[in-house]
Amino acid sequence: MAEVTVGIDIGTTSVKALAADGDGNVVARARVPHPLAVPTGDAMEHDANRAWRRGPRRALAALGDVRARGLCVAAMVPSVTAVDRRGIPRTPGLLYGDARGRSGDNRSASPISGELEAFVGWSAKQLPDARGYWPAQAVTNHVLSGQAVLDTGAASSGFPLFNGHGWDADRAGAMGVDVAQLPRVEPTGQAVGRVGDAVLASGSVDALAEQIVAGADHDGDVLVICGTTLITWIVMEEWRQAPGLWTIPHTTPGKLVMGGPSGSGGLFLNWANRLLGRVDRSGAPADPHRVPVWTPYPHGERTPLHDPDRRAGLHELDLTHDGAALRRAAVEAAGFVVRHHIDLGGVPVRRVVATGGGTRDRAWIQALADCTALPVDVVAVPEGGALGAAFLARVAAGMESSTADAARWARTSHRVEPDPRWVGPAGERYEVFRERSGGPSHEVGGDEA
Repeated sequence: MAEVTVGIDIGTTSVKALAADGDGNVVARARVPHPLAVPTGDAMEHDANRAWRRGPRRALAALGDVRARGLCVAAMVPSVTAVDRRGIPRTPGLLYGDARGRSGDNRSASPISGELEAFVGWSAKQLPDARGYWPAQAVTNHVLSGQAVLDTGAASSGFPLFNGHGWDADRAGAMGVDVAQLPRVEPTGQAVGRVGDAVLASGSVDALAEQIVAGADHDGDVLVICGTTLITWIVMEEWRQAPGLWTIPHTTPGKLVMGGPSGSGGLFLNWANRLLGRVDRSGAPADPHRVPVWTPYPHGERTPLHDPDRRAGLHELDLTHDGAALRRAAVEAAGFVVRHHIDLGGVPVRRVVATGGGTRDRAWIQALADCTALPVDVVAVPEGGALGAAFLARVAAGMESSTADAARWARTSHRVEPDPRWVGPAGERYEVFRERSGGPSHEVGGDEA
């Protein structure tokens, strides 16, 4: 196993780790769950010591003796905790969408929201003498190697506190924070230390790590990351903007993606499932015409609505509906959010590429196909964040020259076609969903900012 590298992905509900060989074949995998705490309706946090420090070590140990050449940690952004002199978290691990990260215009359509800066400010008030205020990647890198390091991709989610070159001393000082209390920033894919015999890479954003190995690299591809957060990226060649969506460079040279994150993924579906109790998920309800409509916002919404105060609703409900119909309505709502992104994008699309742990949920993926009327190619390795991190570990170890070469690791397991019985009725419910959700209209021209 001389060519093996390890990727660790710290997710919202678990740490995933896998070891992959030089061809992207998974030789070992592990998953360590951790709770997501929601102490109030607008808060979302981790026990950072458990999820960011102990969990990754347990996941790495569970892989066994893989003798890795390199290791890379990916995680969601933004996140922050205050750590003591030993690097042990002493405050809650604040996560994206938590109200303690709100500042300025919370309904901005920009991907740069100041959320990480607000997290640092809140954490500094709780523990002003902390050794540091570190995101999840830095906490894990430190416990594994002694290096409190963050990669440029994760740091860039902290603009304007991170200005593209380094931490802004004036902005940090205004919060009573010294930039020395923030982690060192190194380029993505850079070697920054060692974990035993393995080279440690600087880290990555989980969504970027998933993107480089998903295979959604051509015009008209729609990458849908089916995780706790639902992320939609429409691949295109020319710069284009649309109401409520973000446009950013693709990891594939010469390409761009348009879309963004939504809370209508696993965060919403797991909540809805708890409400519904034991529902048979083996198939859809018998009648495609007897399904209500969810607006899937129990924790607000990100793109395209940019409304943290939005809340969920269930519409068109009547006495003919049972638990299976409500479950189908929930997965359709996730599909409708993807369709809304596609409609707003206003560019031709040809297929969906689905990745993330939610791809194991057959009902979710079928609803995604039915609601978009597009075929869905399901990736072969659901733990895309960990797989992409394993490739970045190869770059750090000098075994690869470019992240663009990660495309050779992309594989699909199967294709899910839209069910003709459901496409029409789902389309009618999509119009109800759009009316109830509000927000940007697909009738607005795609070139508007």
